[in-house]
Amino acid sequence: MPDRSDQLEILAQGEIDIEGRMPWSSNATFLVNLVLPDGPAADGPPAQGIYKPLRGERPLWDFEPGLHRRELAAYQLSEALGLDLVPPTVIRDGPLGEGSVQWFVDADHQQHYFTIHESRPDLHDALRRFAVFDLVANNTDRKSGHVLIDHDDHLWGIDHGLCFASEFKLRTVVWEFAGEPIDDDLLAAVARVAESVPLSVAALLADDEVAAVQERARWIVEHPVLPADHTGRRYPWPLV
Repeated sequence: MPDRSDQLEILAQGEIDIEGRMPWSSNATFLVNLVLPDGPAADGPPAQGIYKPLRGERPLWDFEPGLHRRELAAYQLSEALGLDLVPPTVIRDGPLGEGSVQWFVDADHQQHYFTIHESRPDLHDALRRFAVFDLVANNTDRKSGHVLIDHDDHLWGIDHGLCFASEFKLRTVVWEFAGEPIDDDLLAAVARVAESVPLSVAALLADDEVAAVQERARWIVEHPVLPADHTGRRYPWPLV
């Protein structure tokens, strides 16, 4: 597999060929092949990505058009926090116009958050990081199926278009670790965001959304335990 810098180069510069539309997606989401002539892995099979064009978005009452920008902001936040949780993502022009293109995760699609939590206690620390990330990003749609496990047992989070609203509206399936302390290293990373939201994230969001990211990060630093949902209303639907 190409390294991270090569992945980003392929995503940004590779020729896009649409393989097909992904099933069960509310917005237009396409599996694409990416070929970079004379570039990384040029002699092997094409790399694949997930292309989400702006033109394929359904209008939403609570999010402005441009969910692809939030996909990139989620990747940049994951990198700033040192989580390696969101697959490499870029914004670029494609066959249907501007959109996000994210590295395709070759995952075991029989597995998702609930099955991983139940069968893989060795990965619970990684799942705890999802809880912190979703809180900082204000993820309104962390379904169980948005947690993937690849063939190297690395966990990835996908579908972050509904993040970063200024109003707190967290909805996630990751509640099993409520009340547990947040790891010191991760807390230190969140503290850096509380001090200053990285420009790579802030440039993709509205000013009030940037301020809300910082406010949530500060809250975590002041309350360094994973929160609980006592209402039962902060779950997405469907759950998987």
